[in-house]
Amino acid sequence: MNLFGLMETSGEAMQAERMRAEVVAANMANAETTRTASGGPYHRQHVVFAANQGDPGFLDSLSTASGGIAAGPLASAALPTLNLAGGGAVAPGVHIVQVVEDPSPPLRRYDPGHPDAGLDGYVAYPDINPLTEMVDLMGATRAYGLNSSAVQAEKGMISAALEIAKS
Repeated sequence: MNLFGLMETSGEAMQAERMRAEVVAANMANAETTRTASGGPYHRQHVVFAANQGDPGFLDSLSTASGGIAAGPLASAALPTLNLAGGGAVAPGVHIVQVVEDPSPPLRRYDPGHPDAGLDGYVAYPDINPLTEMVDLMGATRAYGLNSSAVQAEKGMISAALEIAKS
């Protein structure tokens, strides 16, 4: 990993967490949406993350230093190095694979005066729990903040290293 590898990794994580927070905000904003362009109620969305595969050299070094303890299912053979457009190894980190729709059925509430009520008087509402969404939003916010702190710490370390190199 190069000098700015941590910043790249944290930057990718911050982008992923920002997207997660946007999806959670959309879920909360549409918690009472009973009719979408597709005709039914809004369905909760989820962000699916996946880990980037990092440099297997680190695990080789760890295995050697620990006397082979790091071998096994996490051995470097299980972690191939990914190359993008002929470039170098991809830094370990996270990326968004996709945003998926929650398959859970809508909640039915009796509200015969609602314009979307069926013949039986029930309205289909999205199955969105505000408490769950707030917990997800807090998790995304904290993960974003921690990655921001990691970037700030690395900037401080680089500055200190440059000051040492000057003297």
